[in-house]
Amino acid sequence: MATYTPPAPTTSTTSTRERKPSTSAPISDFTSPVGPPGMTRPKHKRTVTGFGPGEIKNVEASVPEEQREAWKKFSAKEFKTKDQFEEEVVRHIETTLARSLFNCDEAAAYAGTALALRDRLIIEWNRTQQQQTFADPKRVYYLSLEFLMGRALDNAILNVGMKDVARQGLEELGFRMEDVISQERDAALGNGGLGRLAACFLDSLATLNYPAWGYALRYRYGIFRQEIVDGYQVEVPDYWLDFNPWEFPRHDVTVDVQFYGGVRKYMDDSGKQVSVWEDGEIVTAVAYDAPIPGYGTRTTNNLRLWSSKASHGEFDFTKFNSGEYEASVADQQRAETISAVLYPNDSLDRGKELRLKQQYFWCAASLFDIVRRFKKSKKAWKEFPNQVAIQLNDTHPTLAIPELMRILLDQEGLEWDEAWNITQNTFGYTNHTVMPEALEKWSVPLVQHLLPRHLQIIYDINLQFLQYVERNFPKEREMLSRVSIIEESEPKRVRMAYLAVIASHKVNGVAELHSDLVRTTIFKDFVKIYGPDKFTNVTNGITPRRWLHQANPRLSELIASKLGGHEFLRDLNLLHKVEAFVDDKEFRKEFREIKYANKVRLAKYTKEVEGITVNPSSLFDIQVKRIHEYKRQQLNIFGVIHRYLELKDMSPEERKKMQPRVSFFGGKAAPGYWMAKMVIHLINQVGKVVNNDKDIGDLLKVVFLSDYNVSKAEIITPASDISEHISTAGTEASGTSNMKFVLNGGLIIGTCDGANIEITREVGEDNIFLFGNLSEDVEDLRHHHFYGDFQLDPSLKRVFDTIRSGTFGDAGPFSGLVDSIVDHGDYYLVSDDFKSYVDTQKLIDEAYKDQEAWLTKTITAVSRMGFFSSDRCIDEYAEMIWNVEPLPPPKQNGA
Repeated sequence: MATYTPPAPTTSTTSTRERKPSTSAPISDFTSPVGPPGMTRPKHKRTVTGFGPGEIKNVEASVPEEQREAWKKFSAKEFKTKDQFEEEVVRHIETTLARSLFNCDEAAAYAGTALALRDRLIIEWNRTQQQQTFADPKRVYYLSLEFLMGRALDNAILNVGMKDVARQGLEELGFRMEDVISQERDAALGNGGLGRLAACFLDSLATLNYPAWGYALRYRYGIFRQEIVDGYQVEVPDYWLDFNPWEFPRHDVTVDVQFYGGVRKYMDDSGKQVSVWEDGEIVTAVAYDAPIPGYGTRTTNNLRLWSSKASHGEFDFTKFNSGEYEASVADQQRAETISAVLYPNDSLDRGKELRLKQQYFWCAASLFDIVRRFKKSKKAWKEFPNQVAIQLNDTHPTLAIPELMRILLDQEGLEWDEAWNITQNTFGYTNHTVMPEALEKWSVPLVQHLLPRHLQIIYDINLQFLQYVERNFPKEREMLSRVSIIEESEPKRVRMAYLAVIASHKVNGVAELHSDLVRTTIFKDFVKIYGPDKFTNVTNGITPRRWLHQANPRLSELIASKLGGHEFLRDLNLLHKVEAFVDDKEFRKEFREIKYANKVRLAKYTKEVEGITVNPSSLFDIQVKRIHEYKRQQLNIFGVIHRYLELKDMSPEERKKMQPRVSFFGGKAAPGYWMAKMVIHLINQVGKVVNNDKDIGDLLKVVFLSDYNVSKAEIITPASDISEHISTAGTEASGTSNMKFVLNGGLIIGTCDGANIEITREVGEDNIFLFGNLSEDVEDLRHHHFYGDFQLDPSLKRVFDTIRSGTFGDAGPFSGLVDSIVDHGDYYLVSDDFKSYVDTQKLIDEAYKDQEAWLTKTITAVSRMGFFSSDRCIDEYAEMIWNVEPLPPPKQNGA
């Protein structure tokens, strides 16, 4: 439970915890003049969480002119020149790090540079927050369990327009920019496309000047750092917080979050029933803030991360003195597990409880913060949806819905109808999957045990909703069980996606096919109940600042040279002008050289990190993404084995005619996902055999790039010739890596799934390689596997026989992978799409031999990717869902 303690004491049926004042801004109440004669000090109290707009004006007016002038005179100012940058870097190295000219290594140079850039960001960050407080506009709050941010330094330098200044300054100090940037560890706040989309959205929100905050958890050890040992994935902690200059601990911004306990109900003096959630366990959420700079603007938004700690301190002296040493820190350790790891293994009941605990802890702290900020405006509660737009990025933050209802009902005393109207008009829900098994469901006993008041509210929401359905569809009673938030299983379960749909004013999918499937499959009944207008589509996008300008600077500069500047980084639709240069000899020559240089860079990285030598003249075939059966890395590696067997069957003369290829894989499997881990093991075992086969040589190499993350993606993405987006049709909501690869001059082999369809429409069917069955045929094919005459393709059967023969090591671990296709229904249609897949790969080989035609395809594809910008996405969300306006920063010094 998040409790709010107002300045004046109040009476309450539950005890309240007094919040400690800021240690960095102590509360002072001077009763007599201090300082020089004639100067008085205003007798106002500073609040640890800032003032509302009216209060700021009053406080500013109460501060004597001399003090204001002195403050302005010595206010921090941004560095603007190379010399000022160097001065800041050296100052931080010598004073903050206590290093000198003689012991400053690259790590210290990174730290000094990061701190100098951070200081610059903070100045703009403070201005942005002050401006937003004064203007008091409607704000967007983006709740995502993941924010896959990547490295911050390069992005910050780029967005504030100081890349050349920093590069020249570091060179004068004796360091290469690339070496300094490489010292930074990726922020371990996400795993897959969900988190990277959220990070792109934060970049676009700031770039487009929308007032917005992101909210997530501050995972101490990330999801995990992936190591490959004997071909198997091994999870080890990711100690990314050892040095993180990009966050600011807000020890004065804390929220007490309640778990367990019970609910007591009583009638107050007016005869109204009051619910009080009491007893249980309290865990404290501590805020950590990270600035998010926009590109080409001074707007710097905020990402607030919550860390968990024991509410009564981290150390029990009494237990320690009595010899209970482990018990003396047990409460702190138990509390800290909440924000320790992203997606703790939920194969055990304790893991499920920890996941649910994580989700509520994050939602409760975030809602407390959002409500506190709104209450400072002193506006009526009916204005809440006009000031606040909360976007739920998938079902993980759905508990924010009953939490807001609890705040409005139990703490603010609103009636149900008013509270529900506010809630519905505040929330929007983005769905990211149509696979029923991936839609979150929590057992009712677990929710009852952990969050008893929230379960009551969920049941009340469900009752009101089902009564509404029954009134409007009296002859369709069977619909009630289909749309109920409570699934009548054993045990009963709370369907979080249904709760999100019912409580949101807009529900969106993330690609046209996906949104269509949302309306016609998983939420079909809800479309009938609410009508089609509640459901919309916002096709995903990516930020071109990171995924073109930062990841592929030479290509970005080439495009800028032809378009007359970098305006395309703010309006990606301008890329269409590049198509005019598709036949320009100099442009083609430079484009080809950039691609080759990027492949050389990836080849060097592969040799240094994985110890595998690859030829950059080969076709680079890349599939890097979260390892999951529906993404079908197994189809890819089966295709690689098929290619290997075909090459082995050939004579040396025949092999010389074949196109050399390197198959790159990368991605993490969830710790409890055994099948995905076996896919990783098979890839590595195949690589071990293929890469050491002297008959094959450079004709085929297989590389698994370990510990895939954003900074590695920035090396991998620009180097692709072909990238694989081969999910079973109808299972991938959108995908964004497909967009990144094409934007960087790589073509796609893919199914008619997710955003592949819209990419095809934009770039043209001649510039993409599609294969496989369509989504409308999937269910019939699955049915046929069980009840029809199911026959394996002979080539795939040979692949399976080779695996079973022990060619790639002990076949035992791979039996589940093979049996899932042969004996257990082949749910993801690997067997159905295999022949189409390998035939399409042969078409790619042939097309790649004509390098001039291939180059034309890639340039054309790049020029037609303007639609897939996250800036376009954010403008669509702002107009269709959030109803918010940009708040441009005020002009300064005639700028």
